[in-house]
Amino acid sequence: MTPGRPPVTAPEPHTADQATEDAMSNATTVSPAHSASTASTLITNIAALVTNDPSLGDNSALGLVQDAAIAIEGDRVVWTGDQSKAPATDNRIDAGGRAVVPGFVDSHSHLVFAGDRTREFNARMSGRAYSAGGIRTTVAATRAASDAELEANLTRYLHEALRQGTTTFETKSGYGLTVEDEARALRIAAAHTDEVTYLGAHIVSPDYAEDPAAYVALVTGEMLDACAPYARWVDVFCEKGAFDGDQARAILTAGKAKGLHPRVHANQLTYGPGVQLAVELDAASADHCTHLTDADVDALASGRTVATLLPGAEFSTRAEWPDARRLLDAGVTVALSTDCNPGSSFTSSVPFCIALAVRDMGMTPDEAMWSATAGGAAALRRDDIGRLTPGARADLLLLDAPSHVHLAYRPGVPLVSGVWRSGVREV
Repeated sequence: MTPGRPPVTAPEPHTADQATEDAMSNATTVSPAHSASTASTLITNIAALVTNDPSLGDNSALGLVQDAAIAIEGDRVVWTGDQSKAPATDNRIDAGGRAVVPGFVDSHSHLVFAGDRTREFNARMSGRAYSAGGIRTTVAATRAASDAELEANLTRYLHEALRQGTTTFETKSGYGLTVEDEARALRIAAAHTDEVTYLGAHIVSPDYAEDPAAYVALVTGEMLDACAPYARWVDVFCEKGAFDGDQARAILTAGKAKGLHPRVHANQLTYGPGVQLAVELDAASADHCTHLTDADVDALASGRTVATLLPGAEFSTRAEWPDARRLLDAGVTVALSTDCNPGSSFTSSVPFCIALAVRDMGMTPDEAMWSATAGGAAALRRDDIGRLTPGARADLLLLDAPSHVHLAYRPGVPLVSGVWRSGVREV
């Protein structure tokens, strides 16, 4: 197996030899909530099926099965294997010799916002350096927007991402920076995803520019109390111009005490304490990881924290690319995500990020595919998504190509021609 791509823990899959005999009877065992009358569907004539189960197919980390089929019932996968041994189902879909892959898991985005930062992007592409301070522009626009405007903007980008194959997404607050605005951002987000992150510590609020300590007290006190009921995660931008190591530790520790699990914006713009703090606190992910010392890499390799790489940010800021090859060769688990936000990475396209990772970050097409699916699931500490084996949620993509490699081979081409989420075709 390629270093850095451990399999996501999954139930024991059916073997191809078991398929005809017991696949459908096992469906009720895998997903007991489904009634016997739930319709089952078989997708067959799949040229290449990515399962992310190394016990299947070619025994790689991708578990690649050629000439494959996949059966789904209700919202779950109930069988995967050689199409010649596929079980009988109520419905059948012909993939037409195309590839099927797991739905993309976008584990880092900032989608509750208003306005855009076109001027800032134009200036940056004309030579101005990127800094954390530009977030204030979005804060002002977000505070001025109504709840309905924020939700309409969120759903717009969610639909955009779905059309490009994202079936699970995490999103954050961080553009309100008041108790009321942070809480409403999370309330709006929680209506659309379970993966909601409290990021009151995006930057020091402009209202507290002269008293950062008072803002940290707000973030760890009244604001946290108001936001925790809507969130699963707590995050902090540990960076020059945002929060230092001591402040970040206080914020993450307070979040943990409220039952929120840490994630960290770490080492994006400079070397700093973010990555090692993330590992120390068992954060699910350290995101960006652009500037790493050997000690940072060693820490990631020795812990459970996933290094989530966000190449859209480097593309949009003309910054140094993260060295994915260095991390993978050290045995670090790597995820790929969009970081979709109006300032530094205004893309909702995981395929675009896959192409960038392969072209500029030293990843192979197989590694990038795994990191955008199973890697994202690991960054969310989920074992029900990012793979296509019995018991997994039936989130899958039909590509208008015979192989997942085309996602990097044909950059910019809209190859996602079908999207199933929880067993329902939505695209």
